[in-house]
Amino acid sequence: MQTLKLKEGIIYGPVNSRRLGFSLGINLMPTTYKLCTFNCLYCHYGWTNIHTGDAMAHLSDFPSVTQVKEALESWLVSNRTPIDYITFSGNGEPSMHPDFDNMVEVALQVKEKHAPYAKLAILSNSTCFDNLKVLSGLSKLDIRIMKLDCGTEKTFLKLNHPCKNVRFESVVENLKKLDHIKIQTIFVEGVVDNTEDEEVKQWIDYLRYIGPDEVQIYTLDRPSAEKGLAKVDKEKLHQIAQRAEKVTGISVKVF
Repeated sequence: MQTLKLKEGIIYGPVNSRRLGFSLGINLMPTTYKLCTFNCLYCHYGWTNIHTGDAMAHLSDFPSVTQVKEALESWLVSNRTPIDYITFSGNGEPSMHPDFDNMVEVALQVKEKHAPYAKLAILSNSTCFDNLKVLSGLSKLDIRIMKLDCGTEKTFLKLNHPCKNVRFESVVENLKKLDHIKIQTIFVEGVVDNTEDEEVKQWIDYLRYIGPDEVQIYTLDRPSAEKGLAKVDKEKLHQIAQRAEKVTGISVKVF
């Protein structure tokens, strides 16, 4: 099976999300190629074309604040489909947008005017939090779902393939600094296996250290960039969830 096509515009959906109900997506990334700080083996959009933490060389390919405002407002005015969330996600890491803070502010203003019942969320890979403007934008969101797929640097490098200068320990420390977050973790087997006992143990230790409000775990349900990955049995996911809950006291949900 082929991986999914990139989002072709700014607004997409709403999609019936397992975590967020009816979620209207905002894609802040380029639409003709994938730009991200990760090159994850499991990504359902395929391999990353521009693998970097520096978006400044690609400014002309990002939507402007005005374009995002107009696109979101147009959709909310012309559609009566009920939505639960407006979610920053899309073709890569949304907080890489050079004007992310203003994007959140504009979305908040438009939402309050046309869909005050909806909440703002983000699906993030947890790599851009050294930027104070990114932290400012994150603080204005209702739900912050942050990725932590591994318990060790070794598996992090194999599974997520971070770009240069992104380190596992810095990701953990940045997550520790954030209040009221949800951690999202995908478990896979095959050419990379993050379900092994010691890996899970160290992942649980980091959960306890970070202290999120909730943890969400899942496995493959779409084609992945790397064809040598396999989905994890649901019973095994529940065993991992129970183990994590017992150690941390944090709610761990299986999706």
